[in-house]
Order: sequence, then C-alpha cells, then structure tokens
Amino acid sequence: MGWIFLMLFAALMAGFVQGVTGFGSGIIMMIFLPYLLPINQSAGVSTLTMIVANIMVVWHYRKYLKWQRLVLPFIIYITTAFFSVYLSKSMATGHLKSLLGLLLVVLAIYYLIMSIHSIKLKNIPIYVMFVFAIISGFFNGLFGIGGPLMALYFLTIADSKENYLASIQTFFLIDTFCITIIRFASGILTLVNLKFVFIGIIGAVAGTILANHLVKHLNLKIIKLCIYGFIAFSGIYYLITAI
Repeated sequence: MGWIFLMLFAALMAGFVQGVTGFGSGIIMMIFLPYLLPINQSAGVSTLTMIVANIMVVWHYRKYLKWQRLVLPFIIYITTAFFSVYLSKSMATGHLKSLLGLLLVVLAIYYLIMSIHSIKLKNIPIYVMFVFAIISGFFNGLFGIGGPLMALYFLTIADSKENYLASIQTFFLIDTFCITIIRFASGILTLVNLKFVFIGIIGAVAGTILANHLVKHLNLKIIKLCIYGFIAFSGIYYLITAI
C-alpha cells in the first residue's frame, strides 16, 4: 500500500506546484515516480495524471485558441518524441537516470535565472522554434518533461494570457493522447499502470484545489525558490545514484 501514499503525495505536490507557478507538474512527478516504476513508465504515468486538469483548462480557454500556431511546432515535437520513446526502451537505466538528473539540474538553474532576472523575449525566430520543439519532444519522449521551452515559445508569441493558456494546454493535451498511444503501442505502458494514474488524478485535483485556496496567502517568490532548490537537489541525487 505504500505506493498509494507515494503516488498521492507526488500528484498532490505536482498539482500544487502547477497551481501556484503555472508549470512544473511533470518535473515534480518525475522526482518521485522512478521510485515506483521504470523511468519510461514513470513518464507515461506522469503525463496521464494531469489529463483531467488539462482538459478543464483547454475547455475554459477554447475560444482564445489559434490552431494555426500549433501545427508546425507540434509536428516537429511529436516526431522527435516518437523516436525518443523507442530510444528509452533500449537505454540503460543508469544512463536514463543520469540524463534525468542532468535535466532536472538544468531546469532548476533555467527557472532560477528566468525568475531572478525576469527575462522576457520579444520574438523567437523560426529556427529557434525548431530547436525548442526538437529538444522538448526528445525529453518528453524520455521523461514526460517537455514543457519549459514550449511554454516559453507560446508565451512569446501569445496575444494575451488567455491565448497563451489555450495554446500551451491544447498543445500538451493533444500530445498526451498521441504520446500515450505510442507508449501503449510500444509496450512501455500497460493497463496495469492505470492504477497509478487513477490514484494520481485524485492527488493532482486535490493539489490544484489547495493551490487555488492558498495562493493569495503565500510568498510566491520564496515558494518558487524552494521548488527550484528541491528540483536541483533531486537532479543531483539522480546523478549521484547513476554513477
């Protein structure tokens, strides 16, 4: 029964972090899930756990969506993710842990710098979008963590906050369906894994509700710094244990 409590806690944390900061549910889930499942299965469970919250946001902001902005980056993204999903089946566990650890450390540093200096981009050239989509698709296929660069891309080209949320959430909702089909077809995910998803959805919804109630009472800067520090610490842990 220990897996239930760990899954609930992981999803609760993921939902809370997503509700407070607007990002990072996949990152938080991948800190905990490798204790329960192989890394490639963890990525699949992580992706599916947030699907209910994802659908709710997409429906709420549906009228602000501009479909044409999603097509090209998604084709590049999902093509790369397709290959990295199959790559994850043949990579040694130690190598996957090393990559995951390095990714978590880099993401923590990335978010810390963006937060401290309030860096904002006014434009992203088409070739940079290609690079963002390839990198994001690659790590999404391996670990279910494809959000940071694509979020930056859609934030930069968005006409409004509503358009940004509609774009990024629709992008990842379509991704969830596509990448999950690939993972089931490749044998990475099976029906047995759905028990983790169902428990996770309960935790994720609870964490999101908790965030909505507490966010106005929290010092968000301190909370974000604690989250980034925890992500970095977890990344270093995975790097050390992979040696």
